[in-house]
Amino acid sequence: MAVAGVSEKPRHLAPPAAKALVPLDEPPTFSIVIAAYEAAATIGTALDSALEQTLPAHEVIVVDDGSKDDLAAALAPFAGRITVLHQENKGPGPARNAAIAAASGEFVAILDADDRYHPGRLEALAGLARERPDLDLITTDARLVVDGEGVGTFAGYTPFAVENQRTAIFETCFVGGWPAVRLSRLRSLGGFDESFKVGEDWDCWLRAILAGARAGFVDQPLYDYVLHPGSLTDSRAQGTWARVRLLEKAAENPALREDERPALRRALRTHRSRAVLAETQAALYGSARSARLLRLAGAREIEPRARLAAALTALAPPLARRFVPEDRPPEERLPAAQP
Repeated sequence: MAVAGVSEKPRHLAPPAAKALVPLDEPPTFSIVIAAYEAAATIGTALDSALEQTLPAHEVIVVDDGSKDDLAAALAPFAGRITVLHQENKGPGPARNAAIAAASGEFVAILDADDRYHPGRLEALAGLARERPDLDLITTDARLVVDGEGVGTFAGYTPFAVENQRTAIFETCFVGGWPAVRLSRLRSLGGFDESFKVGEDWDCWLRAILAGARAGFVDQPLYDYVLHPGSLTDSRAQGTWARVRLLEKAAENPALREDERPALRRALRTHRSRAVLAETQAALYGSARSARLLRLAGAREIEPRARLAAALTALAPPLARRFVPEDRPPEERLPAAQP
């Protein structure tokens, strides 16, 4: 699989600095953290990419989240070069919180156990951090990978928001799931909300931005984000409802400004509608049940199309299948959406 380093200065995107800045003389330090569950087959590739950075990481922390496979054997070749923590299976949020508690770098850099960094990723992040020491979230673009082949970039589908980040984060998780985050900021937030099984990263970045953090972006795909082939029909419904929940939680955030509430309400309406549509797809084409769709069809805070889809699915599934298309797996859906 081809990888990219940093051959020339990439474009940096970020909101204007609030005041004059003095660039850092030295790069900040990075703790790469990996939450690993049943990841014996992929963790070696992820760790090789973490340890082969042109700017070495301060440390690499792996949290074994109660794996039942032979993760220990997969980690053995890296003994002495990584820190391994163990816990009962609790999910990625608690696993990352364990890493945050143990980390000592200035930034925590997220790496999923089945993904990989390109060799120059930390160097690129450090370049942005040195130029803009006011940024608490820094990230790069990511290459979307299916069966070893790139099918586009994350920013190609979810452009990075430079302006109005405080409300843009309601619409999309424009920093992705793999930024480097200032450790002091993460700890001040209390880390990831462990009640979330899905969407804990978006919730964390949203809380950080509402608390005053600014995000910056290196316009170069230096992270490989692996999309696993197969239907997302059932899991997509779960994920979209998680987005609704994190936005409902944001409505109670004391840092939310009154003039930002209309944007949050609009985002909630959009994401609730998407969640209802995803649930109709799960009922029509997956294994989910449609028992509550008639109740959802009567909700006021969703768009008419979603209301109609829910009602048809509950009352006339054959007709609903003519109105609601089946959700396609990512290897088919993403290339078709490539701009």
